[in-house]
Amino acid sequence: MQYRQLGRAGLRVSTLALGTATFGNTDPTGWACHDLTAARRQIDLCLDAGVNLIDTSNAYAAGRSEEILGEALAGRRDSVLISTKVRFPVGDGVNDAGLSRHHILRQIDASLRRLRTDHVDIYHVHEWDGRVPLEETLQALDSLVQAGKVRYLGVSNYAGWQLMKALAVSDRHGYQRFVSNQIYYSLESRDAEYELLPLSVDQGLGVMVWSPLAGGLLTGKYRRDRTPGHGRHVGGSSEPPVRNRDKLYDTIDVLVRIAGSHGIPPAQVALAYLLTRPAVSTLVIGAREEHQLAETLKAAEVRLAAEELRQLDEVSAPALIYPHWHQAAIPAQFRGESDRVLHPGS
Repeated sequence: MQYRQLGRAGLRVSTLALGTATFGNTDPTGWACHDLTAARRQIDLCLDAGVNLIDTSNAYAAGRSEEILGEALAGRRDSVLISTKVRFPVGDGVNDAGLSRHHILRQIDASLRRLRTDHVDIYHVHEWDGRVPLEETLQALDSLVQAGKVRYLGVSNYAGWQLMKALAVSDRHGYQRFVSNQIYYSLESRDAEYELLPLSVDQGLGVMVWSPLAGGLLTGKYRRDRTPGHGRHVGGSSEPPVRNRDKLYDTIDVLVRIAGSHGIPPAQVALAYLLTRPAVSTLVIGAREEHQLAETLKAAEVRLAAEELRQLDEVSAPALIYPHWHQAAIPAQFRGESDRVLHPGS
């Protein structure tokens, strides 16, 4: 296992992190369902492999994911970093969602109780809330760091302008900045390269990637001529939405071919590719079965040749939307590091 800085923060995280959306899940449609016993086995497997970061949310399984994680880590809390989140609905009340000071302060205490800890290492806002002034949200988050309940702040699922505005507000008021940007990013969809990855490079945020295998689409189970018997997309999941199925299958074909030459599963190739991308600090992974998780963890050891990376780049490249197609003609001497995320050849 390798470890990377989380952006400009002093925190070092393993390149693979364990995701716990399946912990406590009781809906068998698509998602795996892991009870305390299964969760302990997955955590043991990850810790043995060198994983030092586990990601959860107060909204996963209505809080049960945090509860199971807290139980499973009893006696070994200090051996891992915990990331959790706030924003999604956790009840039916009018104030049971969002990023108001009221909701944030209530939810951090509830998360700490469920996790059986006195602090969260990374606290992510789970989604944008356009109804609440950013000053209110960011001051509340800053107060959690000052109180010692949270070590670092992160953001998830923001648009580029929303994240940049939040950073500007933090800078203006002297609040703690976001240091982590948790995003969807995979060979199935590289949309994050338009704004979120360049912004993360420019502003020094470490990228935590959720669903790096596109909900299982990049495991090799989904092909033009066959579909697995179970899985998130078999169960009707809309995350991620597949907008170009031919391009997806072309990408999978290349994945499968490269994986075959290495004698490894396609999932390991898909993850190894993402670990070469700018600003990426860690990939949040999960699996239905233990043997799948054990195989996935080996992705940290995979090294792809330059030609293999070129082939994956080419088959999965996002179309240049405006203004990026216009900026493609900018001479190399006018480009910075963040520009090279989308225009690597310049």
